[in-house]
Amino acid sequence: MNIRLLSDKEKPPMDLLLLADPSPKMVEEYLKEGESYIAESDNQLIGIYVLLPTRPETVEIVNVAVAEKYQSRGIGKLLVKDAIEKAKTKGFKTIEVGTGNSSIGQLALYQKSGFRITGVDKDFFIRNYEEEIYENGIQCQDMLRLAQEL
Repeated sequence: MNIRLLSDKEKPPMDLLLLADPSPKMVEEYLKEGESYIAESDNQLIGIYVLLPTRPETVEIVNVAVAEKYQSRGIGKLLVKDAIEKAKTKGFKTIEVGTGNSSIGQLALYQKSGFRITGVDKDFFIRNYEEEIYENGIQCQDMLRLAQEL
C-alpha cells in the first residue's frame, strides 16, 4: 500500500469521502483548505484522509475513509498512523479529530491510536446536517472531540 498527497490536478474521490461524511457541502468546504492523502494498492484507490490546519501548531483529521471492499483490514488504522506522522513532519504540536457519538468503531480506533477525548460538541450533527444520521442503531447527534499531543 502506498499513501501519497493528492495533487491539485486530481479530482478528490467524493464517493469515498462521502462514506465518512454524508454531507457533500461539508466535504467541499474542508477540501478547499485541507490536504488530501490517498492510499492505493495495485493501482486501486482504497482509502483517503484529509488533514486541515485549524490553529497555529494544530491540525485536524477531518475525514478518514476506506473503500467498503477493503474495510476491516486495518487500513483505517494505517491511515490514522500516517496522518499522525505527516502532522509531526509538518511541525504541528497537536492533532485533533472529531467523530460522532454513534461511531463506535471509529472512536475505538482513535483511542487505540493515542487520541484522548477532550470534549463534546453537543448537537453538532443535528445543527450541521440536513438528514438524520444513524449508526449502530444510535442517532448521531453529538461530536466527540479527541486530541493527541505530538
